[in-house]
Amino acid sequence: MLQKLKIESIELLKTHISIPSFSKEENKTADCVQSFFQKKSIPTFRKGNNVWIKNKSWNDSLPTILLNSHHDTVRPVKAWTKNPHEPLIENGKLFGLGSNDAGGCLVSLIATFLFFYEKENLNYNIILAATAEEEISGKNGIASVVDDFGKIDFGIIGEPTEMKMAIAEKGLMVVDGIAKGKAGHAAREEGINAIYEVLEDLEWIRNYKFEKVSDQLGETKMTVTQINSGTQHNVVPDACSFVIDVRTNEKYSNQAAFAILQKHLKSTIKARSFRLNSSEIPLTHPLVQSGLSLDLGYFGSPTLSDQALLSFPTLKIGCGNSARSHTADEFIYLKEIEKGIDIYIELLVKTIL
Repeated sequence: MLQKLKIESIELLKTHISIPSFSKEENKTADCVQSFFQKKSIPTFRKGNNVWIKNKSWNDSLPTILLNSHHDTVRPVKAWTKNPHEPLIENGKLFGLGSNDAGGCLVSLIATFLFFYEKENLNYNIILAATAEEEISGKNGIASVVDDFGKIDFGIIGEPTEMKMAIAEKGLMVVDGIAKGKAGHAAREEGINAIYEVLEDLEWIRNYKFEKVSDQLGETKMTVTQINSGTQHNVVPDACSFVIDVRTNEKYSNQAAFAILQKHLKSTIKARSFRLNSSEIPLTHPLVQSGLSLDLGYFGSPTLSDQALLSFPTLKIGCGNSARSHTADEFIYLKEIEKGIDIYIELLVKTIL
């Protein structure tokens, strides 16, 4: 049975690669997931481009675990040398857009779900969810359906981590800033140059160190990533706008980090959102303890996932390598998918049986 599941998983991933599924345009891969389960006479639920399935022996009195990964992708970068939507196997590698992020994880979790689907007398219910808009943290992704799942006790989020356990994840806050000046003619001593006005703030952002450092995630980090000012060469600019990318550890909520920026900056700033906070799962959690008993390593992840949108404990773990995500000629090793399925099953066997 297990070998059959592994073969099916790779074939399903090849099908997914062949279907463009950019964020907000994932309807056809959602159709594909539904069709896969319908051919097995397994009922599915769907809302928008999100699809979820419950195990056969569902019992409302039991706690519930969520298995989740996403089926949307970023758009391919120009440096691709292969067709990003043509699944190609070479030397044990499966090439294709979304193969590594996070198609391999998704099909591995689907195989894991099917391994447990028919089993009776489980100590937990299991929900599998293939969700949309993860790459943009969109409102029509997992955030739009998590309440439909009912109470979830903990979950596994499938993202490429080389099957190491990401027990903490940095949050993200994007901040827009603007420094004001006064327009004038560049040839005369007129106006107040907004570019010069912003320099002090930029220097503070560059040099400031947040006091609280995390054992898993390190420092809270902020980077100015965009700046814009001026209309023509002979006009002193009266405004200079900039964007700050802030990555928070679990020691600071996004609101707390924003308050520190607001206290020190002269420019007017506004956060686009506070909702993507840092997340963590304790080392003492049964799921993490099961992973430790399997000698799985653990770390703090600098990259964001749907963990940030969930209020219950989640462990981010999956096959593939995060460094391959969003790159040209993205690929995943077939053996990584097969090993991922084995580890997911072992992890759940130790935790929920």
